Amino acid sequence: MNSPAFDNTYAQLPERFYQAQLPTPVAAPGLIRVNTKLAKQLGLDPDWLASEEGIQMLAGNQIPEGATPIATVYAGHQFGSWNPQLGDGRAVLLGEIVDPAGTRFDMQLKGSGPTPYSRGGDGRAPLGPVLREYIVSEAMAALGIATTRSLAAVTTGEPVYRESELPGAVLTRIAASHIRIGTFEFFAVRKDEDALKALADHVIARHYSAAADSSNPYLALFEAVIKRVARLVSDWQCVGFIHGVLNTDNMLLSAETIDYGPCAFMDTYDSAQVYSSIDRGSRYAYNKQPEIAHWNLMVLAQSLLPLLHEDPEQAVSLASGALEAFAPQFQQNHLAGMACKIGLDQAMPGDEVLIRDLMGLMQAEALDFTLTFRQLSDPLQHTHLNEPLEPWITRWLARCHDNDSQHPNYALMQTTNPVCIPRNHLIEAAITEATDNNDFTAFDELVDVLARPYDAQYIGTKFSLPPAPEDVVLYTFCGT
Repeated sequence: MNSPAFDNTYAQLPERFYQAQLPTPVAAPGLIRVNTKLAKQLGLDPDWLASEEGIQMLAGNQIPEGATPIATVYAGHQFGSWNPQLGDGRAVLLGEIVDPAGTRFDMQLKGSGPTPYSRGGDGRAPLGPVLREYIVSEAMAALGIATTRSLAAVTTGEPVYRESELPGAVLTRIAASHIRIGTFEFFAVRKDEDALKALADHVIARHYSAAADSSNPYLALFEAVIKRVARLVSDWQCVGFIHGVLNTDNMLLSAETIDYGPCAFMDTYDSAQVYSSIDRGSRYAYNKQPEIAHWNLMVLAQSLLPLLHEDPEQAVSLASGALEAFAPQFQQNHLAGMACKIGLDQAMPGDEVLIRDLMGLMQAEALDFTLTFRQLSDPLQHTHLNEPLEPWITRWLARCHDNDSQHPNYALMQTTNPVCIPRNHLIEAAITEATDNNDFTAFDELVDVLARPYDAQYIGTKFSLPPAPEDVVLYTFCGT
């Protein structure tokens, strides 16, 4: 097999959706890693991707036949403030590939040089953020959470200048698409209804084909997006993931997790936890993520109003009615997910209080989020939990007996509560070794371990344990 076969539909949209943009060649690309399993799932040849010709493509030095490299335009609300034009400032969409099952995916080079939307930036990516996105996005995929994927990473042989000189890298990102809430905002604020309709029709055809058969396809589209986002954010909450920069330009219509800049999985549980160094007002704290997702969906609703109904008042009514479904859908998903984490096959009245009380104890006792749930998943590990949890454990076991069960569903818990998550200190250690010593051993090992997050063989190893006090990471940083 040679280079990927491209079949590009986004590039067939009107020219105001994007600008043609070739990646900027780099001096001496070197392979860091090819995601062999993902490549095979996509119908790509991992050996070709790792070849000299493949590396040249992954670095942006060679454009494969059939690709139509573009930088897409969008707008967005960033930390609640409106920015009328953003766009792919350091990424080029090579085009779309179709896997053996007929599913379409974007292939994008991130860190591939400046574009018309770079706003004075160099369009490059330091090695550290590329490794972080590779590690965390693939860990999310292994946890079964909707996410963009990392197909490959390469070094560029060129420095990138931020606070200091750093090695550069390019990530090959795979996504169901890169269409954002901010893409709709860009055209809505310009009152470009033709573009809004073309974009919505494209999203329906690509992601929500059932909506096309509805009496109001654009309302059906919005309702479907709400449903997926409610599930996505619930999944984040259930694993202690904090996105860190949940702007409208970082929320995809496909409801996949994107932009792994200042993200983090929390160690010690704190409902108001923030890691992002740029989130000074705690807008995107862990406990605010459902609220912010709802806010972002409200912005999407405003952008879709001209398509929902010709009467503005009717359009607002339809959008408001659809939005009312988000909170109960999120709560239902979250309760079901958390019930599984404590071994309850089906949530019942009162379980929400039981779960909330556990979380309150975890916060009061400064317990590790992931480790606490995993210890609950093994009856032999209960004794490792803090004494203040003993009354709660008694209530929990009584609840399981009320459900005509002699014990929690430990098998369910052990496939719901991971042993290993991408802990901040492990990521930072891997990045430091790669950046300072050009040593990717720790990176490769971490990626391999996180591909099996529920594997009991890692219990008690460095991959499952919280950081020592001197290793705690307090802040995470944006890759730009």
